[in-house]
Amino acid sequence: MPPALSGLRVLACVSLAWMAQAGGANAAAPPSSGDEVTISRLKGTITIDGALDDDGWKAVTPVTRWYETNPGDNLEPRVRNVGYLAYDDRYLYAAFEFDDPDPGSIRAPFGDRDNVAGFTDYGGVILDTRHDGRTGILMVANAHNIQYDSVLDDASGNEDPSPDFYWASAAKITSKGWVLEMRIPFSSLRYTHTDPQTWGIMLYRNYPRDRHYQFFSTRQPRGSNCFVCHANVLTGLSALPPGGHLVAAPYVAASEIGEPRGGPGTPLVNGPVKPRGGFDVKWTPSADDALDATVNPDFSQVESDTAQIATNQRFALFFPEKRPFFLEGVELLSTPIQAVYTRTITDPNFGLRTTGKHGSTAYTVLVAQDAGGGSVILPGPNGSALAPQDFDSVVTVARVRHDIGRSFVGVLLTDREAGDHGYNRVLGPDFQLRPTSTDVITAQWLYSATGNPNRPDVSSQWTGQSLSSSAANVRWTHNTTHYDALTYYNDIGGDFRANTGFVPQVGYREGYFETGYTVFPKGFLSRIRSFVITDYQADRQGALIYRQVSPGAGMDGRWNSFMRLRYENDRVRSGNETFARQQFVYVGQVSPSRRFPLFAADGYVGQEVDFENSRPGRGATLNLTATVNPTIHLELAAVDSHQWLHVDDAAGESAPLFTARVLRLRGTYTFTARLFVRGIGQYVSTDRDPSLYFTPVPEHSGTYSGSLLFAYKLNWQSVMYVGCGDDRDLSELNRLEKTDRSFFVKMSYAFQR
Repeated sequence: MPPALSGLRVLACVSLAWMAQAGGANAAAPPSSGDEVTISRLKGTITIDGALDDDGWKAVTPVTRWYETNPGDNLEPRVRNVGYLAYDDRYLYAAFEFDDPDPGSIRAPFGDRDNVAGFTDYGGVILDTRHDGRTGILMVANAHNIQYDSVLDDASGNEDPSPDFYWASAAKITSKGWVLEMRIPFSSLRYTHTDPQTWGIMLYRNYPRDRHYQFFSTRQPRGSNCFVCHANVLTGLSALPPGGHLVAAPYVAASEIGEPRGGPGTPLVNGPVKPRGGFDVKWTPSADDALDATVNPDFSQVESDTAQIATNQRFALFFPEKRPFFLEGVELLSTPIQAVYTRTITDPNFGLRTTGKHGSTAYTVLVAQDAGGGSVILPGPNGSALAPQDFDSVVTVARVRHDIGRSFVGVLLTDREAGDHGYNRVLGPDFQLRPTSTDVITAQWLYSATGNPNRPDVSSQWTGQSLSSSAANVRWTHNTTHYDALTYYNDIGGDFRANTGFVPQVGYREGYFETGYTVFPKGFLSRIRSFVITDYQADRQGALIYRQVSPGAGMDGRWNSFMRLRYENDRVRSGNETFARQQFVYVGQVSPSRRFPLFAADGYVGQEVDFENSRPGRGATLNLTATVNPTIHLELAAVDSHQWLHVDDAAGESAPLFTARVLRLRGTYTFTARLFVRGIGQYVSTDRDPSLYFTPVPEHSGTYSGSLLFAYKLNWQSVMYVGCGDDRDLSELNRLEKTDRSFFVKMSYAFQR
């Protein structure tokens, strides 16, 4: 029996045996454990204006029982919080009265949607509409009505702020604190076909002052292996609409690009204006299912990624997905092996997607035609390379997950078909078992079959050959109030490929273990966690790739501060040799006031390896981040990242090999919650000493990109954008020469029925 098929059969048998056990032991496990909250149907009208004097609120029973879950352990909150809940035939309503002894200290700067940081005042709801104790929709707004929403997934432990939902809110600062009103259409939510309905819900307030205080309407036990599962049980919902919501958002756009007439440094010549159009459609035929379609999507509204230093990096860099079409049901695609990374779909001509949940089974299927562009990762055991993806392909992604109590079993399929340019197919099961309230066991096995393009002109690895291999991950986490542990094992075959995912390293086996102990002192520090990490990687022949032993400590303190320090003693392979490294690694951030909400620094200092030339060196990285709010309407943010490496020259003296830097400045002036203007400037540079390299390299390289955007938003899909961009490269004369200049305008409107 082939090893890959043998592994599939073993994991399938384990999954079936576990399902049988879980079906008896966990199927009856309650989906949420919080106190019951009863919601009533409206007996009057409500206007969303930030004032709670409407007739509809007068008969609503307030939710007055709240808990301080951070830094306190489910204590009585230090300030008063009151919530109100009601509903009618179309909407769920929520309102809050948040007292504050000093309303002048409220941190609520204006900003774009979803620009609501953890060091600001905000409040709202977390809804578990399927009452499965797994996935929550977070909808919050700050005291100036800047909205933020996200999806919380207990299975992966992730919060994803990318998805957006339709809902309305209003907020008002008063002499006693601030008030928030919310109106959430049932058409924006997914729930089961039952009557009456039972949901999970949490009312939430974020309150940053001398510390980062968090208040909930339900207890959050320390050391629990879940978050959404502790929601209050919401009863009283009946006769909810069955679905049938349709949103169509067509757009029109135009752009003009100017390029140098005769190469860098020559005058720019504007090309013709290029019109563009397309549309997004979302249809929810029922509250259980959603259908999404996009034709010729435009992503010009997506802010550019913050650059990362790529010099002396072994593996490809990861950037998060921000494009709206790919974000419905995104939590289903989060698995231990990242076999789905939708940014590999670079330029879709069209896309179709269906997502839903029936009973205990959730699914999502995505099909897109990708016009190409971007790069394909060429993975290896000790590094990865990139090859241009200059061909189109059809991409299919499917995921099914069946819940058993708070555990689940699932299957993932990805397929990329590029005709004469090859294919990549990945298939395999996974499961998660929660045998106790403090333990989580997760496993995934995948099999890949790949036909590489016959393009040796692009990459020496692309000779038309066929590859097949498998990848496996098993992990266990254990959390209690004071003690925690994490261990996982990776076994990734050398010919495993996930061209629709992000797997930059293959051909290795890895064992990782981390354990920590946490105490909660009183005083300047409110939490201290000491820990030790061990990690060991070897290739499939047993040769060392990487090993690490790293003790350290992390702590929370006053002024919303956090610090993590650790000593790292490791050994890493470069080429055919391994090199010892000793480094001091640090992370720190503080939020001292509303005008100076964030200062952060992270990096390392110590021994490093010159991976390009395979030799030891000494170096450091320093990443600085700062956010300043001179007024509540103006936000200035800066990122300044440095990395440098010194090696011995021919005389044995230490000399600088390179210095790399990323400097990014962003300024945003938000007039209202719907109107803002944003400017971004980013400079990326690397200075090298060519005499210290074994192959020719430029002494100086650099790029500059700048953009200016004017935006007006009725909601996240009804928008108008006007913007311009400017890109420049550093020439041999050490001047930034223009490479292109662009102007664009876009208008989109969401029609709803």
